Amino acid sequence: MTLVREMLRLLAAVNERRRGDVSLSALAALAHRSAYNLHRRFVAVVGETPKGYTSRVRLARAAADLLATDRLTAQIAHDHGFASHEVFTRAFTRHFGVSPRTYRARGLNVDDDRAVASHAATVHSVAPCVGLYRMTTRERNIPLPVDIAVKDLPTTHALVMRRRVTRDEIAAALGDMLPALFAHAQRNGLAFAGPPFARYPEIGMGTMVLEGGVPLAAAADGDPDAGIEALTIPAGPAAVALHRGPYERLPETYQVIESWLQEEKRTPNGPPWESYLTDPGEYPDPETWETEVIQPVNG
Repeated sequence: MTLVREMLRLLAAVNERRRGDVSLSALAALAHRSAYNLHRRFVAVVGETPKGYTSRVRLARAAADLLATDRLTAQIAHDHGFASHEVFTRAFTRHFGVSPRTYRARGLNVDDDRAVASHAATVHSVAPCVGLYRMTTRERNIPLPVDIAVKDLPTTHALVMRRRVTRDEIAAALGDMLPALFAHAQRNGLAFAGPPFARYPEIGMGTMVLEGGVPLAAAADGDPDAGIEALTIPAGPAAVALHRGPYERLPETYQVIESWLQEEKRTPNGPPWESYLTDPGEYPDPETWETEVIQPVNG
C-alpha cells in the first residue's frame, strides 16, 4: 500500500469519528505506527498536523450546523467531539474570530432554506479534503471510458484566487488557494453552492493561469488584499465529461474532449474547468474519485 493511500484510509476513518478520540496516540494506534512516524507521514501527505487537521474539520462542520440547525450550541459542540461548551467556544472564537453565538446570529448571505442546507452539505463533505484536490497518488491505473454530454449550465457565482503555474505545480497551488477560499467564505457567512473547482483561463506551452474557486449561492465581494476575486461564469451550453479515477489521468480526459469537439464541429466558448465531485478525505480509493470536466461551447 502506498503512503498516500495509507493516509487516505486513515483520514476516512478519522472523518467517521465525528466525536471519537482523534488524539495523536489514538491515530497512531489505528495506523499501527509510532506517534512520531505517523505525525511525519501525516504532515507529508495532508500538509497539516493531525491535531490541526481534526480541529479544523470539526470546527468547520460545527459552524455549518450552527447555521443549518436550531440545536443548542452545547449539543453541537458535543456532536463534534469537543469536551465542553467552553472548550468549543474558545476554539471556535480563535478559528473564526467571532463567538458561536455571534456567528449564528449573523447567518449566511442568503435567506433560503435549500441554499442553507446545500451549504451545510458542502461544508461537511469538502472540509476534510479541501487541501487535497489534484493530489498525486503515484499509482498505476487503467483508464476508464469517458462519457461526454452537452448540458445547459446555469450562471455560476464564485470566489477565486489566481496563479500562474506549471502543470506540476497545480496540486500545490490548489492546496494553498482552496483552503484559503473555503475559510474566507465560511468566516464571512457566504453560502457554498457546490464543490470546489479549478479553471484554466490561459494555457501555454510551459505554464498556465490557474484559478482555484468555490461556487457560491449568490454573488459576493472578494478580498483584494488577500488575492480573492469575485467571478461570474455565464450560463450556457457546455460539453461535460465525467472523469473517473486519479487526477493524474485528467489530461487524457481533456484530450478526449478536444477530439470530441473536432468530431462534433463545436468550438470552445470560454476556459475549461473541473469540478471535484469526490472528496479524497472520505474516499481513500483513487479509482472511485469522480471529477467533472467542463468545456463551455458555442450553441
